[in-house]
Amino acid sequence: MNVKTVLILLVLALATIFALVCVLLTRGRAPSTCQHRPPAQDDTDDDRSLVFADLTPEEMVQVVRYLQRNLGVQLVDASRAKPSDNCIASVDVQIPAKAEVLRFLDGGGTRPPREALAVLYFGNQAQELRKAPRFLTACCQSDGTDLAPLVTAPPGFKSGDRMTWFVLFHNVPGTGYYLSPVGLEVLVDHKDLQVSRWHLRQVFYNGQYFASTGELEEKFLANSLEVVRIEKPQADAVLGSLRPRQLPDPPQPLQYEPQGPRYSVRDNHITFQGWSIAFGIKPSSGPRLFDIRYRGERIVYELSLQEAVAMYGSNCPGGMSTRYLDGSFGMGRFAYELVRGLDCPYTATYVDRHYLSFYYGGLRKNTLVIRAISTLINYDYVWDFMFHGNGALEVRMHATGYISSSFFHDRGVNYGNRVGPHTLGTMHLHNIHYKVDLDVDGQLNSVETQDMEYELVKAPWSMQNTIERLYLRRKELQKEDEAAFILSAPMPRYISFASSKSNKWGHSRSYRIQIVSFAGEHLPISSPMERSISWGRYKLAVTRRKEEEPTSTSIYNQNDPWTPTVAFADFINNETIANQDLVAWISVGFLHVPHAEDVPNTATVGTGVGFFLRPYNYFDEDPSVDSPDSVYFSSEQDVAGCKNNPLACLPTTATCAPQLPPFHYGGF
Repeated sequence: MNVKTVLILLVLALATIFALVCVLLTRGRAPSTCQHRPPAQDDTDDDRSLVFADLTPEEMVQVVRYLQRNLGVQLVDASRAKPSDNCIASVDVQIPAKAEVLRFLDGGGTRPPREALAVLYFGNQAQELRKAPRFLTACCQSDGTDLAPLVTAPPGFKSGDRMTWFVLFHNVPGTGYYLSPVGLEVLVDHKDLQVSRWHLRQVFYNGQYFASTGELEEKFLANSLEVVRIEKPQADAVLGSLRPRQLPDPPQPLQYEPQGPRYSVRDNHITFQGWSIAFGIKPSSGPRLFDIRYRGERIVYELSLQEAVAMYGSNCPGGMSTRYLDGSFGMGRFAYELVRGLDCPYTATYVDRHYLSFYYGGLRKNTLVIRAISTLINYDYVWDFMFHGNGALEVRMHATGYISSSFFHDRGVNYGNRVGPHTLGTMHLHNIHYKVDLDVDGQLNSVETQDMEYELVKAPWSMQNTIERLYLRRKELQKEDEAAFILSAPMPRYISFASSKSNKWGHSRSYRIQIVSFAGEHLPISSPMERSISWGRYKLAVTRRKEEEPTSTSIYNQNDPWTPTVAFADFINNETIANQDLVAWISVGFLHVPHAEDVPNTATVGTGVGFFLRPYNYFDEDPSVDSPDSVYFSSEQDVAGCKNNPLACLPTTATCAPQLPPFHYGGF
């Protein structure tokens, strides 16, 4: 082990749980009576992929010992570290330079030495809430010790600032506290390296700012503060609980491998039907793949997650100032254990991470799919209508089959790609039109749109500074012309059919239309035949429902597109759409430039387009919480017991081979 690189990052962390984690590759399969065949081994299945491998536990120990002996400060084991202690937050492999790796992989060079990267934390946490005991009792039924702080980021407005807002929540064991704010937020100045000099700069409560918790307490005692008294939530009734509300159903459908897996996992190397991949997880940025090859040829040297950003908007200081760059927290370090049979198929191969977990809640995704496949001359269209357990409906189309072609000559490549000796795969558009007659909580609906804007405002707690605050722009559309969204024009990100009735929280019961499409340009309106497919002008159009407008096209439009029997554009005549029986007309599609891999048939991968109809404040909470497929267990339970975890019953209830119906096909 040649440890050449050690990076020490000093971070002032006020509320952080430290855990030193390591990666172990395992193949934990139970014995089976089925006759399994070993997966075919690829020629590239050797130990060269270990140049990208995550650190082994033994290497991690070497790094820790190196730091303990050479850093010059006392390091406390992460599992026992207090906020005031120094500890190792993470240790990761340092991937060698690409040129060095390629000399080893492709040029017969020597194996690069193994290097490590370590991140250390030094921090403390100030106790400030003790100065407002009676206010805390009144507002939150708390003494402050049972409130959970959520850190915001970044810590200020400019380089050098070290002031962080902490948002306080009721902390209920066994559920996420993120849905139980108490209305109290504190701004802590932690710029000084001496923890004793850290101090609370401001306090925010229920729309008001205070100089200190002492002032907050004084205002409360003087009855000049409006207090929202929040009862401390109970574990069995807290908002957002993942605890099952129904008894489990019989075991869910299982993915079955009649002769064992058709892939191979060896150390950090996977092979599957011509593919070869080296994989790992970086503590900061998460999953990463290296040396991806297909049929022995490298396609990608590195494919890695880099960053995930979450930007928030609110009229509370913590929410309006939060810009999370999740790589700083550790997307790999917090990649928690996958639950067998729930997060992935039961028989999958798992990469284990060791961490401290308190509870787990999840839901098996079972979706009802209604499918039909149409063959129109050369093309096959796969039509899917999918019904999800949370009340969402998904509509999706995949295009496959044979491409249409022309004789290749002259400048044919201006119109596609050559795919055979004399064959030009001709470019073309696929556009699909759907009618969606939504009745959301009744026949009479309105169309509401929502989208984001930034507004430049002075920070209420620091008026000399400004902040780009994210806010929500809402609008109710009144006329058909407003709700006819041209294909090439921007469209609000949220469009919903809304009822005049409200849910428990005062919002209109609605269903959102979410379109997934990569459509090409529509035929110019000046074209003599454009009116026959004028529905293609719009990615979405909402009209009043009329019996005399049952379809957007006609079977006669094909033979006389110049004088179409039905011209959809005529449906849109600026009638009112507020509180009416409405129809959504949705267009989806994609541009297809055929290429060599479309022979013999176009693959369905990447050709899927469609839309979702998703409940948006239609319910009071996610209705799938009532699903019998939900799973919940905690560290205090026996997760191997069927009573606590129905997934644990699968090994005894599942048979080796299912009873399959006889194969039959009468499509000819």
